Amino acid sequence: PGRDTAVLASRSVLADLEILLACGWARRRAGAARIGAARMTILPGWHPMVVHFPLALVVTATALLSAARLVRRERRAALLATVGTWNLCLGAAAALFALGTGLAAALGLDVGAAAHQAISLHVKWAFSTSAVLVMLAVWRGAGCAQESRPSWIFTMVLLAATAALIMTGYRGGQNVYRFGVGVEQQTMASRP
Repeated sequence: PGRDTAVLASRSVLADLEILLACGWARRRAGAARIGAARMTILPGWHPMVVHFPLALVVTATALLSAARLVRRERRAALLATVGTWNLCLGAAAALFALGTGLAAALGLDVGAAAHQAISLHVKWAFSTSAVLVMLAVWRGAGCAQESRPSWIFTMVLLAATAALIMTGYRGGQNVYRFGVGVEQQTMASRP
């Protein structure tokens, strides 16, 4: 019963988010007809800059914590685990900031149906991945001593979360390079 409730709650949150994004796009589409351009309105340019921090920090944390699990020398393992834990905690915080800037940027976009669907999928991946990263950071940061070796279960979940983060980034890149999302369109001035 508890697991079913959590699944229903997460589906409800994702459905509410999709409605919110659709309302933002519809409102922006109505405004774009008057303004004549589609661009990121809230925190312009922040999301593309911010998304690289969680990727770098979490991938580094995964490498360090995996190495801490495998290294034989206790002192070296403790150092790797400590630095990996800090990278993971900072990466989870950066993922939340990237999620916030992405949502802020998405609310002001005027896009077609295919791009809207691609953005919605990217947002779902971002929410899920960010939630897992925060849980892992709490598990590692508050649940055990930072210098202790991570368990095999933790390491496997972290590897899966890192793969999900990379996939989220890939989907975001597809939104930009395939659909032109967030790219300001400029018209060429006619030449005399």
